[in-house]
Amino acid sequence: MTENGFDLPPKAPPDVLAQRNALAEEVCRTLILAGIPAHRGDLGGDSEPAPGAEVHLDPLVTGGVLVEWNTEAELTSAAVNLLAGGVDPSDLPHAIRHYETVQTSMRDALTGILSSAGFQTEQADGHTYGTAVFVKSGRP
Repeated sequence: MTENGFDLPPKAPPDVLAQRNALAEEVCRTLILAGIPAHRGDLGGDSEPAPGAEVHLDPLVTGGVLVEWNTEAELTSAAVNLLAGGVDPSDLPHAIRHYETVQTSMRDALTGILSSAGFQTEQADGHTYGTAVFVKSGRP
């Protein structure tokens, strides 16, 4: 147990993290070759997420390589600001519906591109990772 009074999930061993890092690099390169703007989001840098595919690894034992789509800040902010103000979930404003459509469409496109390139992919757990793509393994 930690000083906060709850157990943290264990991190993956260094050799697994090295394999995931290599896989994340391969995913990034594959997306860039397909013309998709892609970057490693787990290597630090900008505080504001860049638009395009953000590739990062979750260091936990149960984690892996994830790809998330980042829209321009203007589109993200419009949806977030509306949600922060409270909305009727049965009648979502157009900005929120559009943002959700973009996220879902890009998740599906990233999944298709990576699968076509030979990666084993699946939709990540939505409660933990939102609309991310989980990349299970690289090309054979």
